[in-house]
Amino acid sequence: MHQTITCTVCGGSSFADRQVLWPDLVNAWQLTPAEVAYIDRQQGTHCTDCGANLRSIALCNAVRAFLGTDLTLNALIQSASARHLEILEVNEAGSLTTTLRQFPGHQLASYPEVDMHTLPYADASFDLVLHSDTLEHVRHPVHALGECLRVLRPEGALCFTVPIVVGRMSRGRAGLSNTYHGGPQASPDDFMVHTEYGADAWTQVIEAGFQRVELHTVAYPAAIAMLARKRAL
Repeated sequence: MHQTITCTVCGGSSFADRQVLWPDLVNAWQLTPAEVAYIDRQQGTHCTDCGANLRSIALCNAVRAFLGTDLTLNALIQSASARHLEILEVNEAGSLTTTLRQFPGHQLASYPEVDMHTLPYADASFDLVLHSDTLEHVRHPVHALGECLRVLRPEGALCFTVPIVVGRMSRGRAGLSNTYHGGPQASPDDFMVHTEYGADAWTQVIEAGFQRVELHTVAYPAAIAMLARKRAL
């Protein structure tokens, strides 16, 4: 149980743990026992009321920071500001999807129908773009982040997570054995990992054209979400 954490999705304060990583992935990523412990916590420690894990709560905190509110995500749905918010969710953002789809302006874009490299939306279409643990599966992540920037309105924001191993730098997996997320039996191409993210993960956001990146953490180093704002014209 983790009594010091509050779920900002629903307001719950009761948490439970489950193990997420498996030996083949631990070995392929050369994770230390300490890294295994906090990544398991990132993905497996979850609110017993709504099911949001620490990763989803960190992402929720980034969204709340963008909107400048202390309301839970569930309460935000009923707020006046939510009625006019145009949201693009790229793939399902963990356990947040059930809540996000209740926003009137929510739109879900799922692979393979929608390729993150070529988002089928006009420039400046959305106030908020979200994705969670998706970018590591994209072959050209900087280009994909640039697409997120393109479809954002001025002063809009991108909120996202990637699994970060904080004690190392990012590396591509080209030339290494294929690894997959989604469980030990996963093998579809959309589960394949192209980038292992480290402490420099934020630099790709700047490369893509954003001017500023904020980090929002829960039980650091377990869960880290990024908030990148598009500057006004």
